[in-house]
Amino acid sequence: MSLDAITKLFGSGSQNTPVSDADVPAPTPPADRIVSLDVLRGVAVLGILVINVRVFSMPETTLLNPTVYGDFTGVNYWVWLIGHVFAELKFITLFSALFGASILLFVDHKRRKGQPALRLHYRRTVWLIVIGLGHAYLLWYGDVLVAYGLCGLALIAVRDWEPRALAGLATVLLLVVPLLEVFAGLTVGGQAIAAQWAPSEAALRAEVATYRSGWIEQLDHRVPTAFSRQTTGFLGSTFWRVGGTVLLGMALYKWGVLTNERTTRLYRWLVVGGVVGVAVVLAGVWYIEANAWRADAALFWRQFNYVGSLLVAGGYVGAVTLYVRARPNGRLTRAFAAVGRTAFSNYLLQSLVATTVFYGHGLGLFGSVSRSVAFGLVVAFWVAEVALSVVWLRRFRFGPVEWVWRTLTYGRRQPM
Repeated sequence: MSLDAITKLFGSGSQNTPVSDADVPAPTPPADRIVSLDVLRGVAVLGILVINVRVFSMPETTLLNPTVYGDFTGVNYWVWLIGHVFAELKFITLFSALFGASILLFVDHKRRKGQPALRLHYRRTVWLIVIGLGHAYLLWYGDVLVAYGLCGLALIAVRDWEPRALAGLATVLLLVVPLLEVFAGLTVGGQAIAAQWAPSEAALRAEVATYRSGWIEQLDHRVPTAFSRQTTGFLGSTFWRVGGTVLLGMALYKWGVLTNERTTRLYRWLVVGGVVGVAVVLAGVWYIEANAWRADAALFWRQFNYVGSLLVAGGYVGAVTLYVRARPNGRLTRAFAAVGRTAFSNYLLQSLVATTVFYGHGLGLFGSVSRSVAFGLVVAFWVAEVALSVVWLRRFRFGPVEWVWRTLTYGRRQPM
């Protein structure tokens, strides 16, 4: 489909009425961007790779129960522990909150310019879902873009709510999954999670064999897994966590927390909250280890990280914002902001590179790399990603995927 056909399909306003360049919907100029938001987004997209690499390189269930596959002693245990405490659910929580903020930021910007904010939001979100579907079925079933898009289509309805109301609804949504899991743990016990917690050796070997095979063979696992995540998984779990965090991000945006508008004291308190969150997550590790990683303790263990991750993510907001205030033009600020401005491209690039390294159509290392080696690859890729983002933005206005997304959203080719 050509760009002209796409434009006609989604509409681009009257073609007969002359308009000035100022009246034509267009992306926010780089000079008008909020640096702290870009830095937070950059930190988030880099941080989620710490956890995503575990699913790229090992069977999916190791994210739920790390004891079922791979060496879990010595340095590999410590790599898991550090990742669990400081990264698992933390950066995706931050990323989701920033997505919620970006929805309101986008709509507010278009409203101020007198442009069709809602129509542009829907077009932007539909294309996000389309790209996410391609990501999920062609590259990696762990895609989060489709979930973001579906939440974005639904939750735009509460865009004009007061921040306290948004935070209240967010709390309700965020409580659904932990309450259901605790109830299941109290009534059904370990049987509620046994199949996912301890899959058979044959199932693990089959998944390893699948992802060491070619791209076509991988579809046998990728397609049903992606479809399950986007349907029953979304309705039963993902919507409540992601939707709640998106709403929380909307509230924090309206309160000025995510846009560096609050007092230094508040951001320091967020850091303190992050420290408390770390303690909560560590308490959860003590609990599951004291129960010998048994399935009947798993549903209770998960809640420590579920709650702690919200506090730790808030701590990251506080720490990053304080750093940006202290070093608004510092080298790290500019580097992470560059990654944040190209976060969409970087997210997809992570999947492209990781699947090429670990899957059978590439190097075929799936299931054969230890946690410590996988983390070493993450660090190496961080360096490459930061450098590439900085160099790219010296020449271009947007990341490549950002440019495609904006061009599709506005129905006209954007300047690079």
